[in-house]
Amino acid sequence: MRPPFTTSTTPAANDLRVQADTLAEVMPPLVVEAERVANTVAQGVHGRRRTGMGESFWQFRRFREGDTAASVDWRHSARSRHLFVRETEVEAAESVWIWRDGSPSMDYASESAPMTKKDRATVLALALTSLLVQGGESVAALGGNFPPGNGRVAYRRIAHALVDDPEEGALPISLESLPPPTHLPRFAQIVLISDFLSPPEEIINRIRSYATDGVRGHLIQVLDPAEEDLPFTGRTEFVGIEEDLRLMIGRAESMRKAYHARLALHRDRLMEAAQKINFTFATHRTDRAPHSALLALYGALSGEIDAYRPPRRGS
Repeated sequence: MRPPFTTSTTPAANDLRVQADTLAEVMPPLVVEAERVANTVAQGVHGRRRTGMGESFWQFRRFREGDTAASVDWRHSARSRHLFVRETEVEAAESVWIWRDGSPSMDYASESAPMTKKDRATVLALALTSLLVQGGESVAALGGNFPPGNGRVAYRRIAHALVDDPEEGALPISLESLPPPTHLPRFAQIVLISDFLSPPEEIINRIRSYATDGVRGHLIQVLDPAEEDLPFTGRTEFVGIEEDLRLMIGRAESMRKAYHARLALHRDRLMEAAQKINFTFATHRTDRAPHSALLALYGALSGEIDAYRPPRRGS
C-alpha cells in the first residue's frame, strides 16, 4: 500500500506534483524494477517506530547533550543515578540521505552481468527510498539540491534525479566518484552506494568528514563479477574507463592471485575505517539478486537508528 502524502496548494508544490506525476506515467524500467524489489523485501519488513514531539509514549532514554531541562522526566530520573528523557512517537522521522555514484566507472558491465553497476546502484537506491517512505521516513538524494521529504512525492523526486537524463531537465546529481563534501544534520543517516574503487585515502577522508558532523553512514560497494573474479585468460588488454590508460597482459590468469589480494586489501581498509567511525560496510555483485542486499541495508539502517535508543525499562 502506498502511503498518502500531504497536499498543498502552493504554486511550487503544484509544479512539483506535476513533475512527479509525469515521472510516474513514464515509469522507466529501473523505477519499475526498484518498486518490484522494494515490494518483495517489504513483505518481510515491519514499520519502524519513531520518536519526537507526539503524544503517544514510546520509551525513556538517557539524557544526552542537546536535551533541555524541560525534557527530563524528573520522577523517573529520581529512581536512578541518571537523568532520563521521556520520548514520544511522532509521524515526522529522521532524515536519510542517499547517494549513488554516477561516475563513468559505474557504467561498466561485463558479459556475465545483467546490468551496469550504475543501474544496479540506482535500483538499490530507489528500492531503499521506497521502503523508507513506506515507513514514514524523510529522505533526500545527497547532492540533489533539495531538502528531505516524505511520501510518494519524495520518492518520485529522487527517482527523477537519479534516472532522468540531466540534459532533459533532471535535478543535478554529482558525477564524481566521491560523495559531495557537505554538512548534514546531526544524527542524520547517510547511505552511499558506489564501487568505491577510488584511492582509499580519499574515500576514508570523505566519510570521516560526515562522521565528524555526527552522521551515521552505510556503505554499499557494488562490483561487477568480472571485477571480483578477474575471469580473463590469455592475452588481454585492460582499458581504463575514467583515465586514458591501457595495459596489455600476455597471460591474464597469471595476475589473478595478486589482483584478488590487492582487491581484498583495498576492501579491508575501507571496512576497518568504516567500523572505526561506526559506519557499516557491505558488498554486492551485480550478477546476484538485489533483494538480499536491500534487506541487509534496510536492517543496518534500522539498527543504527535504534542504536540511539536504550532498552526499555524491564526489557
